[in-house]
Parts: sequence; structure tokens; C-alpha cells
Amino acid sequence: MSIYKDCDIRGIYSVEFDENDAYKIGRAVGTMMTGKTLVVGGDVRLSTPVLKERLIAGLRESGANIKDIGTVPTPVFYFSLKKLVADGGVMVTASHNPAKYNGFKLMLGKTPITVEVIKTIENIVISGEFSSGDGMYETIDTSEDYIADMLSIFEPCKLRVVLDCCNGATSEIAPRIFELLGYDVVKLYCEFDGSFPNRDPNPAVYENLTDLKKKVVESGADLGAAFDGDGDRVVFVDDRGRVINSERSFAVFIREYLKEAPSSVVYDIKSSSVVRDTVLELGGEPILERSGHAFIKKRFLEKKSALAGEISGHFFFRELGYDDGIYAALRMAQILAKSGEKLSGIIDRIPSTLITPDIRVFCPYDKRDGWLERVHEAGKQYKISLIDGVRVDFPYGWLLVRKSVTEEGITLRIEAKNEENMNKIKSWILEVLPEIPEELLYKEVKR
Repeated sequence: MSIYKDCDIRGIYSVEFDENDAYKIGRAVGTMMTGKTLVVGGDVRLSTPVLKERLIAGLRESGANIKDIGTVPTPVFYFSLKKLVADGGVMVTASHNPAKYNGFKLMLGKTPITVEVIKTIENIVISGEFSSGDGMYETIDTSEDYIADMLSIFEPCKLRVVLDCCNGATSEIAPRIFELLGYDVVKLYCEFDGSFPNRDPNPAVYENLTDLKKKVVESGADLGAAFDGDGDRVVFVDDRGRVINSERSFAVFIREYLKEAPSSVVYDIKSSSVVRDTVLELGGEPILERSGHAFIKKRFLEKKSALAGEISGHFFFRELGYDDGIYAALRMAQILAKSGEKLSGIIDRIPSTLITPDIRVFCPYDKRDGWLERVHEAGKQYKISLIDGVRVDFPYGWLLVRKSVTEEGITLRIEAKNEENMNKIKSWILEVLPEIPEELLYKEVKR
């Protein structure tokens, strides 16, 4: 698989890319940004220091000026871009991926990275046609400014919260902010360790949150928050130790932000109808967008939306202009404190539907387009969306079929109003694509 993805550059370190590639990527980005000022940060992964060092060397040799903000969560990186009035930046991270991965999140200019820009970087790396220069370099600490900013936004609070930082980049800064605001903080895996020894850094895989669920119940906490490896995602656990799926967490934010005035809200195509229905209930405009951080963020900024969200745990806020897992956790805690209720009670009033996780099905690369065409043709009598694969909206639920971006295959996701309708959609797709092993559809646990 290529390390050049739709929204970033990412792969298995020392297998798919190494520090030599990091240097060339630096040369390519520096060629595009000669004479410009770039912020560079990195997460806690074991491979990050060498990758960051070689990336910066390449950037400077192509004439880019560097402000090195050290080891930080990605939200601090985004904050620093604004604080330092930079022309762009690179964050060395593989976000929620396992420890063997690493990569680069890019922000060049004021808009999110595009597929075309990623391709341009790849082409410059391949051609080796780099500019030459002697870019300046300085280190600067923006973490204290970020902390001060959070303390100026949020009010002191006495709730008890469990913070599961997965030994990632939020391990020091997130507990510190909560403690400075007066929270009773119970720490779980809040020491830096880029090997992620205690759990996989992806909180959107709810099986990874077993320890957090137990700790919330044992400690009598009001809220649990699990961050990913670089801190731009968060998943919540309520006071009863139940993982709250991201659509219902998003619904809590939507109700808070749209109660004063309607606004547009951007959500990804894999989201439950709970998101759309909550926005409509409050008079807002739900905007469906393809999955992927850059696509969601671009539409969110274009529409000047109040919020945007993905089922992976990314939450974007108008007042920030980007996604921030720490900010989202602070906002959720504040909503809870002001409500005077238990989080479980708030969540139980939000509707829940039957929805599958992503169901991954092997399909050879040369047959994937054909499979999607068959779904499109068979579903023409219903409402069809083609912004990301093929989504068929039935009167009683929906089906999404997409090409996998990480492996040779497709992914399916199904939502329905009840078990009978869920099985009806499963039967429909099995008739259209009989190549799908039936057991894959029926062994999935719905949430």
C-alpha cells in the first residue's frame, strides 16, 4: 500500500517508509513552501524523534523556516498554527494507528490538505526536483499558551473524571488542564510510552476501552474520556461504565450548540441517522460528507458550520476551527456539570438505532469498481448517494458500500430501524453481491 493517503501520509515505519523518506518528504514540502514559516510537532511514538529530525532537515534544505514545538498532541499543533501565524505545518504522527505506524499530518496554507496536494508531494519526491535553501530554525513552547487558553474558556468544576490517555501525547497535558480546573482526575495510562503497552491507541474500537469502563464504575466517576494516540479524537464512557457511541456523543454537542440558534452541522456518511435527526429536530441543516478528516474539515469551514463530527471520535467546533479531543472532553464535562444530571440519563434520552460496525469483505482490487456498480444499479429505485462509495437509503434504513483505503476489499455498514429491517437489508445485499460470505454479515455485533 502507498503511504500517500487521501488525507495524510502514513505507513508502517521501517517497512513501508523510513527516515530517508521523511527527509525526501521534507524536501518536497519545503519546495512547495520555500521561504514560508512552518510549525513542526511530533507525538510520542518511538520512531517520531528520528522521523521529525530528518523531516526538519529536508524542510530547511529546501528553504522553509521551522518553528519546532516539540512533543505535543495534534490539537496543540493546530492551536500553534494560529498562535504563531504560520504559513502551514507538519505533525509527525500516525494518530490512532498501532505503534508500528507513523506518518505526517500536513497543513499547507489556511485550508485542509487535499488529495491533489498529497499527490504533488509524492510526485516531487519521485522526481527529486527539490528547491535549495537554508531555512531558519527555532524551538518554541506553545503548550503553556494552549493550557492558558483552555483555562480561560472553561469554568472550574468538581466532577470526577477518568482520563484514559493510552500512554499517548495527551498523557501529561490533558490531566493537568482538568486538575487546574478543579476536577477530581483519575488517571489511566497517563505516562508517555510510544509502544502503547496498555491498549491500542484507537478508542473508536470499543473493545480497547474495557479498562476505562471498569475504572469509571470502580471510582464512581461522572465521566470517562479515552483519547487516541495524538489527542484529536475522544470517545466517552458514561457513569454506568457504558461506552457512548460517537453519534450519540455528537448529539449531546448538537443539542448544546443549536439550542440558541439553528446552524449547519457536517457529519460523515457512515454516521447513524441519530445525527441527522437531532440536527433537524433543532431546526438546523444536516450536511452529509464523505468520511475522512480533510473532507469533513473542508466542508465544515466552507459552510461555517457550528459543528462537525465523525464516528471515529473527531469533533470540530466553530470557535476553534478544527477538531480537538481535549477540548471536546472539557466541553462534554461542562455540559454535564451544568445539566445537574447523570450522563447516563442524558444519553438514554437520545434515540438509538441498530447499526453495524464496518464489515470488511475481501474483494480483489480489479473487481471493486464492478461490485460498487452492481450495488448502484440494483439500488436505483431508492435514494442513492455517491459521495463516498455507494450509499442506498431504503425507507427503513440504509446501506453503505465503500472501497477500503487500507486493504484489498470493500467495507459495508448498515443501519435499520429494527432487527427485521436489518435482516431485510442484509438479504438485499447478499442477492446483489452473493460473493460476500453470509457469516460476515450475521456475526457482527450491532451497537
